[in-house]
Amino acid sequence: MEYLRQILNQAPELALFLSLAIGYWVGSIPFGKFQLGGVAGSLLVAVVISQIGISIDNGIKSVLFALFIYAVGFESGPQFFRSLGRQSLREIVLAAVMALSGLLTVIACARLFGLDKGIAAGIAAGSMTQSAIIGTASAAIAKLDLPLEQIQTLQGNVAVGYAVTYIFGSFGAIILCVNVLPWFMRRSIRDDATQAEAELLAGAKVYGPGELPAIPPLVGRLYRIDQAAGQTVAQLEVSDQSDPQAALTIERIKRGGALVGVTPTTVLEAGDVVLVVGRRAGVVAIAGRLGAELQSSPDMDVVVVQRDVSLDNPTFVGRRVAEIRQAASQALRHGVYVVGVKRAGRPLALEPDTVIEAGDLVTLYGTPDDIQRVAQQVGSIIVPSDKTDFVFHGFGLAVGLLIGLVVIRLGAIPLTLGSGGGALIAGLVFGWYRSRHLTRGNLPLPASTLLRDLGLAGFVAVVGLQSGRQAVETIATQGLSIFLIGVMVCVLPIVITILVGRYVLRYRNLALFAGAVAGARSANPAFGEVLDKAGNSIPTVPFAVTYALANVFLTLLGPLVVAFA
Repeated sequence: MEYLRQILNQAPELALFLSLAIGYWVGSIPFGKFQLGGVAGSLLVAVVISQIGISIDNGIKSVLFALFIYAVGFESGPQFFRSLGRQSLREIVLAAVMALSGLLTVIACARLFGLDKGIAAGIAAGSMTQSAIIGTASAAIAKLDLPLEQIQTLQGNVAVGYAVTYIFGSFGAIILCVNVLPWFMRRSIRDDATQAEAELLAGAKVYGPGELPAIPPLVGRLYRIDQAAGQTVAQLEVSDQSDPQAALTIERIKRGGALVGVTPTTVLEAGDVVLVVGRRAGVVAIAGRLGAELQSSPDMDVVVVQRDVSLDNPTFVGRRVAEIRQAASQALRHGVYVVGVKRAGRPLALEPDTVIEAGDLVTLYGTPDDIQRVAQQVGSIIVPSDKTDFVFHGFGLAVGLLIGLVVIRLGAIPLTLGSGGGALIAGLVFGWYRSRHLTRGNLPLPASTLLRDLGLAGFVAVVGLQSGRQAVETIATQGLSIFLIGVMVCVLPIVITILVGRYVLRYRNLALFAGAVAGARSANPAFGEVLDKAGNSIPTVPFAVTYALANVFLTLLGPLVVAFA
């Protein structure tokens, strides 16, 4: 044992990565429908390893948590700021009620049962399954005017409260959202999800990875000209002006075995072979006016691409789709087809009254030259890249850490966001800015996922390695009482939120309500069970809003618990 202790103290990073590796393995073991998860698993293993007696630098903990919380803010930023509007008022109130009731419950329990600031913050983190509270609370504790030894004890107690209450925090949210809520509403999640599907998705079909429609909306066909002889290209393409759903383009013409130039005034002759590209409705409608369809013809194929373009031109921002179609010239629209529009990563229905906003991402289909021509007038082509904009994100983290240094005192009580809260605020703002200027601040999803997973699990593992021995002693003496208080902190805020949602906010659709409650509690396991009961993605809509808000509201509970507990 002494030999192992010497090795781990000589290379403490070895203990860190062992905690992560073994912790994620332990966290992947299923217990019925429940899994401990990689974060809680890493904490558990780190506490076990810490019994050997090792020391690890405190700076790595701050770095890892700053990376994690910045990535969370960056991902949530666009949805968070878009949620702050009248259209999401119910979700905003629901998330705020959950956070406020959770804060008041924790403070009341801390004063009633004489809990210190560390235990109280840990109970908040575990019972509300918001691991980020560990970091924001630890950073706030470090700002207290206390001896270093006492600060380290309180920070260790944060991990203790989290470890004891986390499991029921996950289970309790599942039971209340999936079992108690349907009983209370006297409705079925599956029935209400089916009822709401058509209203929320507006009939739009969203395809998953690897899925393609058997009848694609955009097609290319070859025809040998017969009936259309004597007509110009412009006459055949006239449907492009009259009906967007029947648009088509003649991309190539072959006459006597040789290609000829295609212009609006080109007159077609009998025997010409033409390549028609466009929306299926337009191609099917015109087929009878052209001639016989051909299977293939040499040199008649063209390369088409699908590209995402950011709508940056002020001419199009703030205008309805119908207005844009009328204002755009035929020359601009020719040969280019809109496949879809996304806002903050979510598909947007292309109805005539849909208003386009800055940063909306439009997917265009056409030849590379046509796409480039349109992009020069509309915005910027977004080329997928696996490179991270370190200049942008380096400044983002620096700004966040500077914000975290600010301390405001209410009498003798210091209020500070700490490095974690500051990095979260910076991540939100920089993520929002990125959504409006998609050519800057690239952070590929795999890179963001690595920052989140490694940052949080590594941070929690360092906490466990530093405070594991003390945690075992505290659990042995106070474990049961901490657990029971955690049950109260888990259940009471959800019950209050459900009552407010039902009788004040007037939620009637159970699928939407359950998704909103799960998101407001940042309860991913509960949301997974709600989705399973729903049988479709309907609960995702309110969940996305309340979850983005909860990532901010609940994370900021850490400094508030430390200040007022």
